[in-house]
Amino acid sequence: MLPPIDGFSTASPFLTPVDGGSFRGQTVLVVLAHPDDESVACGGTLASLADRGARIVLLCATRGERGGPTGPVRNDGLGDERVAELQQAASALGVTTVILMDHPDGDLRWARVPEFDAEIVAAVRRFSPVFVITFGADGLYWHNDHIGVHERTLTALRSMGASAPTLYGVTMPRGVMRPIVEAALARGWVAPPKGFWSLEPDAFGLHAALPTIVADVRPWVARKLLAIRCHRTQMGAGHPFDDIDPAEAERWLGVEHFHLCA
Repeated sequence: MLPPIDGFSTASPFLTPVDGGSFRGQTVLVVLAHPDDESVACGGTLASLADRGARIVLLCATRGERGGPTGPVRNDGLGDERVAELQQAASALGVTTVILMDHPDGDLRWARVPEFDAEIVAAVRRFSPVFVITFGADGLYWHNDHIGVHERTLTALRSMGASAPTLYGVTMPRGVMRPIVEAALARGWVAPPKGFWSLEPDAFGLHAALPTIVADVRPWVARKLLAIRCHRTQMGAGHPFDDIDPAEAERWLGVEHFHLCA
C-alpha cells in the first residue's frame, strides 16, 4: 500500500477531510490534454493542493481546437475561446502557472511524439516537482488524446531513471456520471448528439485501475464546479453540472481517484 501524501488517503472514499500537511515551497506538475481536463478530472485535488501551499504547474498539450459541438473539425477560434476558459478555470483552482502547448488536438497518441516527450522532461527539470499527475491508462473514458498523454508522460519520466518524480494517474470513480446525468434529464435537460455530454455515462471509469489513493475533496467541490463552469464551450447550456444540488455535488464529486503509475 502506498504511503498517503498530505491531503490524500488510501482508505475509504468518504473519509472526513485529512488535516495538516503543507506543500509550501513544493511544486506539483500536471500534464493533461485539453482545456477542461484539469477541472473535470482533478479540480478538487488541485484546489486542495493549492490551498496547502503547492505551486501548481499545468501543462496543457492542446488548445482544444477540435472539441466543438459540430464534431472533430479544426476551429482555431474555438481554440482561442478554450484557452481563455482555461485561464479562468486555472484561476478558480489556484493553479499558479499554465503552460499551453500547441500539439494537434485529436492526434496526441501519434503526432510529434519525440517533441512531446522532450517537453515533459524539460518541464520536470525546470520545475523539479515533488510529484506529477496525468491521466490513468484508461484516459478517463478511453479518449485517445488522454491515453496519449498518459503514454507520453509515463515514457518521459521513465527516460529520466531514478531522478524522475513519482507519477500518479487520475481516473474517474466508476458509476459517478450516471446519477449526475439522470438528475439533469429529470430536470428536462436533453443530451446533445455530439461532444462531452453525448458520451455514454457508464464509460467514465469503466475499466480504470483500482485506486491506490482516494482524495477526499468535499471542501473544494464548490471550487471544482466553478472551474468546470468556466468551460462554457464544452459544457453547453443547462449542462448536468450547471444546476446540480450542492449535497449531490459533494456526494458525487467529493472524491477523486489516483493510482501509482508503474
